[in-house]
Amino acid sequence: MSEENDSWLYEITPKRKLIDLNFREIWRYRDLLILFVKRDLTTIYKQTILGPLWFLIQPLFTSVIFTLVFNNIANIPTGNVPAFLFNLTGITAWNYFNHCLTGTSNTFTANAGIFGKVYFPRVIMPLKTIISNLFKFGIQLIILIVFYIYFLLKGFEISPNSNILLFPLYVLVMAFLGLGLGMIISAFTTKYRDLTVVVGFATSLLLYISAVPYPLSEVTEKMPELAWVVKWNPLTQVIEGFRYMVLNTGTFTWIGFFYILAVSVFLFLIGLIIFNRTEKNFIDTV
Repeated sequence: MSEENDSWLYEITPKRKLIDLNFREIWRYRDLLILFVKRDLTTIYKQTILGPLWFLIQPLFTSVIFTLVFNNIANIPTGNVPAFLFNLTGITAWNYFNHCLTGTSNTFTANAGIFGKVYFPRVIMPLKTIISNLFKFGIQLIILIVFYIYFLLKGFEISPNSNILLFPLYVLVMAFLGLGLGMIISAFTTKYRDLTVVVGFATSLLLYISAVPYPLSEVTEKMPELAWVVKWNPLTQVIEGFRYMVLNTGTFTWIGFFYILAVSVFLFLIGLIIFNRTEKNFIDTV
């Protein structure tokens, strides 16, 4: 408390608005946010033999396996685009969403100890996950660019199109989808621990209905009666749009783009509401 004017320097009050995201308070705790991001980046692969190389190995090996299974064995065509590059592009986009989702889905249970001892804006924890995964996404983008140049030099006719200007919005959409779903799951996980088990294999299954290892056109052609499940999956629109702007292949519609934009903002707001409500009393149930 200030001795001069008898007012508190900081005052913690219960949240009253339905949607409450206090940017001023988050900015005040920016040093803590940066500290958590640095901790995530330096400790995730600490005491591992290959260390940061895992950032590169995981997408590369996944792309190789997808190419062998889906393109060489199942003969799924990828047009003029090399199958490996097609899969690497999809995996790069998918990984950012997946890491954001799984990283935020255990926010309350993983941080119950620190949440119970000291106050800071709880939303900082999911935010630091989004930011630290952005660095990993950047590293994987560099790998994608390296292989992109390699295949260009090999003579493949691939090129980005004008939709590349939408790249920041696609990253924002992926972050909002992962953050929104992650906060919802994190809130429910405080009561229902089964969700921690479900998230693991649900994301694995979600990958296969998000058109990551195959183009949407293949599903539409071979399984028209079930194509709507894949088509209206927001992640399918994200993956297809990402591949379209980078490789100029796949399906893009403005209806699909605004659809994923609306869904991501909606899920983020719903996640924020549930997250704010849960943070008031989660410590009693965790």
